[in-house]
Amino acid sequence: MGLFDSLAKQALGGIFGGSSKQGDMLTGLLNQAGGLGGLMQQFQQAGLGDTFASWVSKDENQPVQPAQLEAALGSDAIKDLAGKLGFDAKMVLPLLSQFLPQIIDRLTPNGSIEDTHPSAEKLQDVLTGVMKSGLGGLFGGRS
Repeated sequence: MGLFDSLAKQALGGIFGGSSKQGDMLTGLLNQAGGLGGLMQQFQQAGLGDTFASWVSKDENQPVQPAQLEAALGSDAIKDLAGKLGFDAKMVLPLLSQFLPQIIDRLTPNGSIEDTHPSAEKLQDVLTGVMKSGLGGLFGGRS
């Protein structure tokens, strides 16, 4: 594993995985959005409904750019998340843009939103799976 991979995995672990605190923060982000359904609405309102739908479906995940993600989630939500984690928003956005599609994809394995408010335990399981799959998704492709 190269230096970049090590740093990215460490940062990703800090944001999504390393402890239940980070899992709780992702739960908080989802709850703030109104669950997966609310998150989908935010993406639709930002003109990214097709992108979010690709993450839910069984098709290839469409990419999302950090600026698009910030437009969908709102800069205050990103700043709040970054502040709680001790990261700069400029670091959080690229990681979220790379890994949120995988997380949503794994939360919707049947191609539809069946559980709009996944439990903290389910989120932690999904986050662990994303971490175990390595950083292959960082460079494209579906994990």
